[in-house]
Amino acid sequence: MIGVPARGARPPSLLRALASATHPGPAVAVTAAGTLLAVAAGIPAGRTALVCAAVVAGQASIGWSNDWLDADRDRAVARADKPVVQGAVSPSLLRAAALLSAAAAVALSLLLGIVPGLLLLLLVASGWAYNAGLKRTIWSFTGYVVGFGALPAGVVAAAPGSGAAPWWLVAAGAALGGAAHLANVAPDLEDDLATGVRGLPHRLGARVSAVTGAALLGAASLALVLGPAGPPTTTGWAALALAVPAAVVAGSAGRPRFRRLAFPAVMVLTVLDVVLLVLGGAALS
Repeated sequence: MIGVPARGARPPSLLRALASATHPGPAVAVTAAGTLLAVAAGIPAGRTALVCAAVVAGQASIGWSNDWLDADRDRAVARADKPVVQGAVSPSLLRAAALLSAAAAVALSLLLGIVPGLLLLLLVASGWAYNAGLKRTIWSFTGYVVGFGALPAGVVAAAPGSGAAPWWLVAAGAALGGAAHLANVAPDLEDDLATGVRGLPHRLGARVSAVTGAALLGAASLALVLGPAGPPTTTGWAALALAVPAAVVAGSAGRPRFRRLAFPAVMVLTVLDVVLLVLGGAALS
């Protein structure tokens, strides 16, 4: 059943609704991070494009599956920002799109090889597991921590002749994932509780979640600065400096009026950190 738009409101077109349901902000940020990591790892252009396509397909499937599986919950709390609530797209269409894009992600990822393919698909599987029910448990953070840690591991493994990704890169990805989870849930804490969702951030509360997210951002940046061999570079110190305002914003998520700023801050920091890795020429394998 398609939702009913608010009186006087005109639902967006189907294509726009489908694009919105991918959760384009985080999808673009994760795809950009994965593609830039491929550049930093010295992956040839053709394989870098394949990495980008695999991540795009996986992120689209995660976004569509989220809006499909949460359709009833979103209607119950009148989430007017959701296309399914606006009446622009049906849950059945979102389900079909999610399954097709997941199949595309499997095919594209495995074209990179078994090891990198499975690692990139771990990111997709983590997102689906989160959407399917993990977010309702105290283990909700594992979907983000595992997924964000698997992304750099999979990208580095896709480099020809490459070994495993360095520990500090995987650790930084996992820490950023934990911060992203806490920040992403912050604006919807009350709506989630009203519909029976009690993940880790809901149990910690808004204030503790915000402080924890800020600490994780700092830990991620420290790993990127101190992890690579040799003395910290100028770009490394720049990454640490960028973490300060992002951590301040994330730490402010305990206050309702600042909650929607925390997640974009984490996503922007993630992409900027990868840009600085590219510029700094750190060895990723």
